[in-house]
Order: sequence, then C-alpha cells, then structure tokens
Amino acid sequence: MGYVLKDCDYAISWINGELRIIKNATVVIEDGLIAGISEGAYSRGFENIDCKDHILMPGLVNAHTHTPMSLFRGFFDDAELPLWLSKIWNVEKELNYNIVSAASELSIIEMIMSGTTAFTDQYFYPQATAEVVLKYGLRAALGPPFMDTMRDPKQVENELRNFASEYASSQLIRPIINVHSVYTVGRDTLLRIKELSDELNLPIHIHASETRDEVYEIKSKHGVFPVEYLNALGLISSNLQLVHLGWVTNWELGIIAKAGAKVIHAPTSNMKLATAGHFPMRELMDMGVIIGIGTDGPASNNSLDMFREMKMAVLLQRHSYWDVGIKAHHVFRAATINGYTILGLRGGCLDRGCVADVVLLDSKNPQLQPLRTDNLLSNIVYSVDGSSVDLVLVNGRLIYEKSRDYYALRERAVRLGKEINEFIGRFLP
Repeated sequence: MGYVLKDCDYAISWINGELRIIKNATVVIEDGLIAGISEGAYSRGFENIDCKDHILMPGLVNAHTHTPMSLFRGFFDDAELPLWLSKIWNVEKELNYNIVSAASELSIIEMIMSGTTAFTDQYFYPQATAEVVLKYGLRAALGPPFMDTMRDPKQVENELRNFASEYASSQLIRPIINVHSVYTVGRDTLLRIKELSDELNLPIHIHASETRDEVYEIKSKHGVFPVEYLNALGLISSNLQLVHLGWVTNWELGIIAKAGAKVIHAPTSNMKLATAGHFPMRELMDMGVIIGIGTDGPASNNSLDMFREMKMAVLLQRHSYWDVGIKAHHVFRAATINGYTILGLRGGCLDRGCVADVVLLDSKNPQLQPLRTDNLLSNIVYSVDGSSVDLVLVNGRLIYEKSRDYYALRERAVRLGKEINEFIGRFLP
C-alpha cells in the first residue's frame, strides 16, 4: 500500500543531512517508508493525495511527556515543583487503569491534531496508553516508571519485562525503562536498572538535574552532582536519555558527551514550574550531543503543541544566552530528525528509506502569510501552531485528516473531559 502526495506548495525537511525546501514537491510513500521525493509530477499506481495549498514536513516528536496528566490540566498551576509534586502525587495514589486510558486518549487526540507523530511517555499503567496509541496509530516509547517512593521496584521490573515482551515486535510501540529521578529511586534500584538495560537492550529515560534543590540533595547525600552520581553507577551511556538538565556543571556535560547520552529540553514546563537554572543547549550542540524537545506533561505545560514548544525553546535559549546563537533550524532539527534518532528510528526526514511520518500544513493559514521560500522555516517555528495541521500520516498510514476527523475528535475530547472531571472533582478544594 502506498500514497503519492502530489504537488505540495512546499516540502521542508532534512534531506541528506541538510535542511532543504522544495517547491511543487511530490513525495511517494510505500510500505511505511519514504520511497522518493521530486519536483513536479510523479506517476505511480498508489492513492493520490492532492497537496496543493499545503506544506509537507516531517512529523514532530514530543521527546518527553506524561500523556495521562491531562488529568491535571489546570489542577494546581501556580506552585513551584516540590509543592506541585506533592499535590500531584497525592492524587496519583488513587489512579486506575480506566482513568489513565481516558486521559491518555485526550492527550493523544491533541497531539495528533497538532502534528505530533511520535512521543516518549513516562507514566503509570503504560499498557493503557499503549492501547490508545495503537487505536489511533501514532508512535510511542513507553514503559512503567521506577519510583521507589511510590512503587515496589520488583513489581515495576515484572511489569517492564511483560511490557517489553508484549511489544518487542511492534512497529509503533517501543518499550523503554522509565526512571523518575535519582531522588525518588534508591541506589540498589538504579544498579538493577543498569542491569535490566543491558539485559533487555532498552534505553533509560530519566529526569535529571531539574531543580537546584535536587542538585543540593544529591550532593549532600552522595558527595557528587546528579549526572556524576549516575555515571558512578554506570548509567551514563548511549542508552541514556536525560530530561531537563537545568542545573548541570560543565564537567557533567563532558561526561554526557563522551558517553553519547541523549538529552531532552522541556522549556515551557521549566518556566512554568519556576525551576530556573539553564539548559545548556549551545554547549551540548557544540559537543555533538543529540538534543530533543518535549512538552513535558499537560499538567506542567499545559499544552502538547510541539509547534509552540519549538518557539519556546528558541526564545528561552536566547533569553538565557543574551544572543541569537540558537536559531529556528536548531529546534526544528531537535523536534524532527533528532527526536527520531532518540527513538532509534530513521525518521524526521524525507530521504528515501525514512519512516513515512509526515504532516501537511494549510499554507493559506493567515499565520503563515506572507509565505516565501526564505521565510517558511521562520513561520513554522515562530508563527504557526498546531491548528494549521490538515493531515497526518504515520508509518505510511493516514491517521488524521482534518476535513474528515476534526469534529468527531473534538466531540470525543469533550466526552473524555467530562469523564476526567468526574474523577478529578473528588480532589478539588
């Protein structure tokens, strides 16, 4: 099965490692992969999709989120991280499979409608989220979270093994080892996680150096900073994904770069929760570290729109550095090709052989005007938002078409919101 995306006004993508913009582009998709891109007509015996008045681009990867936390959207907004977490954790003790499923579905609807084609998730009941992922047809990296302060690590390990076995051959679900943080997981558990990562060949995804308090606590307990502590336990490797890194030393950056670990920037959440610090994006890029971008959860963002997040990433970096060294193409790369690299896939690109996860934007949207080749990327990063998305394909399959799906998904989201309110209402003041 395949598609021919015909006569797109523009196609923007990483092609042979370089950012290119092609006018009047036609892309062929076959067996879930990009089969070719050209200027002008292309004849093939596949279903045609007329892309006139549209921009073709790779799908966006939300490299760190907590999808079921749409439960907590607007629940406890105006607090710093420690107090915020205490309120959230109190409710999370009462979670169940059904409510996690409903909240996951609400978030996944939002992500699909705003052009996210893949995401990395850290939350309880990952099986519930996985079922929704497969229902809607996007990609996700998932796994039960290790968090000793709330769950028995042996139970989490059993869940992880079962989850990894069930989805080992899935094209859309990629099992991962989720670890909340070094302040909620003990030394013995971290050592066991390292063994599991080696045994199962799974990446590890962890919050690290998010706040000044975390750094002080780990330094006080262990005599080293969080990244140094993880390195001493053997966890810093090419299989590790570190999220936040707002309070990290120069020498820790060297440890990360030498090991080939990946990092994820979540700018909006960091600003909202007043974690301060500074994510050293320019230094990490100069060291060759792969950087992704994530929204974090819809409790601490509160949006899951990756177009907004790209803009926030540039603006926060420029504000922090006092210069314009971080540019639109840096965050576009982080949200596309880098995001797929973190997932372990060749994607975020329109080269032959890239996974066919692509998005069409309405090129007549006022947010994109005036539109030219020279300002296309700028408009995508600084001006447009997810409302411009008209069509989404993942793995070569059409999973969202605005003209066909918009109203049905909107009504479904409203029904899910009512179900969530019935649950969360018990915890409101």
